[in-house]
Amino acid sequence: QVYLVESGGGLVQDGGSLTLSCAASGPTLARNAMGWFRQAPGKERHFVATRNWSGATLYSESAEGRFTISRDNAKNTIYLQMNNLKPEDTADYYCAAKIGMAATMDRYAYEYWGQGVRVTVSS
Repeated sequence: QVYLVESGGGLVQDGGSLTLSCAASGPTLARNAMGWFRQAPGKERHFVATRNWSGATLYSESAEGRFTISRDNAKNTIYLQMNNLKPEDTADYYCAAKIGMAATMDRYAYEYWGQGVRVTVSS
């Protein structure tokens, strides 16, 4: 069983930065794709970014150019560096991992999920 635990959320002002972390326990996920999704209050969960084991990344249109996903395979941890945050980025952010190496934006392809961490961006 894989367990994912996010950290690093909080309150930040418009234009600020935050870095989220997701530590995985259980079998190593070094060769699995892992990603980030977010869910604003009352809305569906949406893709933010994903990265496969070889370094290939995908970003949502809103994240492109502002967010960076990275991973440390030795620590079984992925990160989401978020810059120039906007109020519309306010949401619960979820880490996810999937069986298999292919990175995808499809949330239904991810088998493992963290509990989520809240990011609030004030205007």
